[in-house]
Amino acid sequence: MSTVETTQSEQPNQVPAINEPLMRVSKLSRLYGDIVGCENVTFELNPGEVLGIVGESGSGKSTLLNCASARLEPTSGTVEYNTREGGLTNIYKMLESERRFLIRTDWGIVYQDAMEGLRPRVTAGANVGERLIALGQRHFGKLRSETVDWFDRVEMDVGRIDDMPKTFSGGMRQRLQIARNLVTKPRLVFMDEPTSGLDVSVQARLLDLIRELVSRMGIACIIVTHDLGVVRLLTDRLMVMRKGRVVEHGLTDQVLDDPQHPYSQLLVSSILPV
Repeated sequence: MSTVETTQSEQPNQVPAINEPLMRVSKLSRLYGDIVGCENVTFELNPGEVLGIVGESGSGKSTLLNCASARLEPTSGTVEYNTREGGLTNIYKMLESERRFLIRTDWGIVYQDAMEGLRPRVTAGANVGERLIALGQRHFGKLRSETVDWFDRVEMDVGRIDDMPKTFSGGMRQRLQIARNLVTKPRLVFMDEPTSGLDVSVQARLLDLIRELVSRMGIACIIVTHDLGVVRLLTDRLMVMRKGRVVEHGLTDQVLDDPQHPYSQLLVSSILPV
């Protein structure tokens, strides 16, 4: 990875006022008739904090992530985000245009399948550069320069900047998706199983990359994963979900080293399949 010193523009993002969370989720529920996606979930996320969400398949962790990231409207409850201009604002009471702009600029969403987060019909470089266009950048030379810089940061061959995403391996697509999301210097990134399906060696390199970039840029993250190794490496706090409900919530090391809920104990001991 590039060892270029951190410049002023790379310093951690500005944070909201003291004592105000970056995001506040209150009594959030998503129901599908009689089926519970998630129910009565409450948490706060502070600037620069990384929150992990774990649980077996069907536990509700992906439903919760989708509701928090404005991809799935909850049945009840609120999701408030501390916008740069308006403070804590219910994202589902924003205008659709305001919410789209927030997603394109102040947030990032990293999908398990990188192609879901990329535009397959434009080049790798254009995938990164178009996010800057949403911020008003129109100068081609500056767009190209910033894109080249981000290729270097995520350890991608700059010589492939004009290649199409489909020509890259799974690990390289994930790096490209990360560059696309972080180029706008977001304050919050949602990650849905960011290393699932990759070879172990590729996973390790990618996790190191994510950890370094998130730490350097002061980004807050919400990470859904089935891999307890991922949450131990990347997260500050951990929520354990079962059947749509949070059964344990605390500092990551405390939950993993001394789980209190019987389900958490089974999960940590790897008795349950996840």
